[in-house]
Amino acid sequence: MLAWVLIAVTIALIAIIIFWPRHQKVQPMPNNWRQLLLQNVTFYKALSATDKTKFEQRVMQFLNNVAIHPVKTTLTDLDKVLIGSSAIIPIWAFPKWEYFNLKHILLYPNAFEAQTFDIKGENRDVLGMVGTGVMNQIMILSQDAVREGYLNHYSKGNTAIHEFVHLLDKSDGATDGIPENLLDKAYVLPWVKLMHETIRQMQEQHSDINIYGATNPAEFLAVVSEYFFSQPHLLAEHHPQLYELLEKIFHQNPASYNTQPNN
Repeated sequence: MLAWVLIAVTIALIAIIIFWPRHQKVQPMPNNWRQLLLQNVTFYKALSATDKTKFEQRVMQFLNNVAIHPVKTTLTDLDKVLIGSSAIIPIWAFPKWEYFNLKHILLYPNAFEAQTFDIKGENRDVLGMVGTGVMNQIMILSQDAVREGYLNHYSKGNTAIHEFVHLLDKSDGATDGIPENLLDKAYVLPWVKLMHETIRQMQEQHSDINIYGATNPAEFLAVVSEYFFSQPHLLAEHHPQLYELLEKIFHQNPASYNTQPNN
């Protein structure tokens, strides 16, 4: 019964949010949000004062353009800050980038079932999802997973960043693990070659990369991107070639500013 209620709620949300108006004026970031950033987002904390201001503006612009809808939970300022940060971190080197393929985020309290979106009972193993078909331009995130990605400083994972990387991958028309809109053509073949070599190592259990990344190339890109931004020093140490190519993709070197402890 609960599953059908959630499906009905989701359908109703979809029907409403298709026509949800986007705000025109971007408001300054509230002071308490800056404190939340300093307390929880290492990426932001390591920026210069000028770049902190730019980061805040870009987070607010994102939240102005993309509506977050809580489902069976309460949306807090912390959730807004963390989701906005997760959107901006992968595209930090691309200041003009906008997520044209995202309009709405459904925030569920915890893991959900992929087909029914049920948040109770068995078979709940999905923490995030980028929608297709009728769910196109919609992302679903687990509130617990979003927070875990920032509050657990020893984790190699970040569910929200994972899903935003899927959107970056999808932006060239194919969710295939090759982000052609970000990666120079000269590095496409080296990336594909290294990706398949690393997936093979993962399948042979010779890697510390989350095995979920071996599911397919799209999941590989999303999983190693989580690792790249969450534990860059560790990735650079254990997988230097992979780290170097991810630098080429994101035009960033997070190991140069990241201060989180390694595993």
